[in-house]
Amino acid sequence: MDDVPSSPATPAPAPAPLPVLQADCANCFALCCVALPFAKSNDFAVNKPAGTPCGNLQQDFRCGIHTRLRDKGFQGCTVFDCFGAGQQVSQVTFGGRDWRTHPGTARRMFEVFPVLRQLHELLFYVSEALTLPAAAPVHADLRRALAETEEWTRADAEALVGLDVGALRQRINTLLLKTSELVRAKVPGRKKNHRGADLMGARLSGADLRGANLRGAYLIAADLTRADLRTADLIGADLRDTDLRGADLREAVFLTQPQLNAAQGDPTTRIPPTLTRPTHWT
Repeated sequence: MDDVPSSPATPAPAPAPLPVLQADCANCFALCCVALPFAKSNDFAVNKPAGTPCGNLQQDFRCGIHTRLRDKGFQGCTVFDCFGAGQQVSQVTFGGRDWRTHPGTARRMFEVFPVLRQLHELLFYVSEALTLPAAAPVHADLRRALAETEEWTRADAEALVGLDVGALRQRINTLLLKTSELVRAKVPGRKKNHRGADLMGARLSGADLRGANLRGAYLIAADLTRADLRTADLIGADLRDTDLRGADLREAVFLTQPQLNAAQGDPTTRIPPTLTRPTHWT
């Protein structure tokens, strides 16, 4: 009997593409301008409760003072980044139905937006961790975490509102901590540990902070001019008004665009190629 040729193996389905992890305001219904609250401070000129449109928001979902936000006292708006959650909620979760035309969607949409924002931030961190060769021992676990988190971004509004994001963050944070340890272990010598430290206004000009643990550190208005922050873990570090002129942030671990936006820098500040130099840096 002639051999029957075997059927070719069915190829595994390609993984779903990750959501875009950068804000696309043109495809968002200005959710950050409505869903989130802000208080009158150095960052915002007025008070605004959650779920209420900002007074500067126009009917077309555009900001009426977008090019003058800092001059008008809305510096906080220039710092915020949703990691692409805005367009995901607007175009995927709610299928392009905006809260003005479909007011019945407003409450749920505003509840879902902060949840998606956290999920997209987690995707950002996990995606970065997967690009780091030193973290290879945890890459398999990271890929599973990425797939689970990405699946949640495609869930419906009711499921997202019920999601325990804190528990998911905690599980992923364990992997990010291990990633940080593996990356920073490659830096020779003793590394500085400033995790959660109060370094507000600290004078750290020219400091060698390679491989330092700066997770959650308060670096508000600190002087980090010409500091070497390569492979430093900056997850959750508060960089508001931190002076990064001449600093080297290449290969900094878990540095985000909002952190850069909140800081001060200049043309000599070196940043990772995946991030964008803020327009207010001189």
